[in-house]
Amino acid sequence: MKTLEEQFYEYGVIPVVVLERAEDALPLAKALVEGGLPCAEVTFRTEAAEAAIRQMRREYPGMLVGAGTILSVEQAYRAAAAGAKFIVSPGFDPEVVDYCRERGIPVFPGCVTPSEIAQAVKRGIQAVKFFPAEQNGGIAALRCLAEPYRMLKFMPTGGINAANLEEYLRFDRILCCGGSWIVREKMIRNGEFDKIQGLAREAVELAASVRRQAKSPEQNENGGE
Repeated sequence: MKTLEEQFYEYGVIPVVVLERAEDALPLAKALVEGGLPCAEVTFRTEAAEAAIRQMRREYPGMLVGAGTILSVEQAYRAAAAGAKFIVSPGFDPEVVDYCRERGIPVFPGCVTPSEIAQAVKRGIQAVKFFPAEQNGGIAALRCLAEPYRMLKFMPTGGINAANLEEYLRFDRILCCGGSWIVREKMIRNGEFDKIQGLAREAVELAASVRRQAKSPEQNENGGE
């Protein structure tokens, strides 16, 4: 069985989802699964998030569903109880991180400074979220930030889209990228699940292509760039 990190790496991109209505959860899950991207970070920005995670996990047990925008221990508890396989927070909250670590819940805190990363490393965390990525200097800043912390992988999110996804994934310290362009709130409201399926397929195919190139002998001879 693949580890969580291996699944993240394989997909290359994790759709970041905001669901206003729980009844949209299953059509969305179906679109992502059929698009070859059976994963989602359902943000806890709405009242529907908890029920949506529970429904997706029940009907699609093989799908990698986690909870994002977790701001408190109480939210982390509710998300895990609903079946979330991982927890993501926008910033480094030591209470949330410690709660999840003590209970064996995979957690990926947001870190954009060396001080935040240092706290994550002290707690044995092996991958952190870099958010908002583009607004904090993008891939250039991330490369610099990653240099002293060579034991860490990064999950950049924020401002990433189909146009710059390849640039991020070419950096071998990227575990995966969070992307909201695959599942826009407007698409869900309009029932454009076929469009979501197509965008998911394009994203996962692009990620797979970039990762294959990075492993090729020609790329390795050129330093993976």
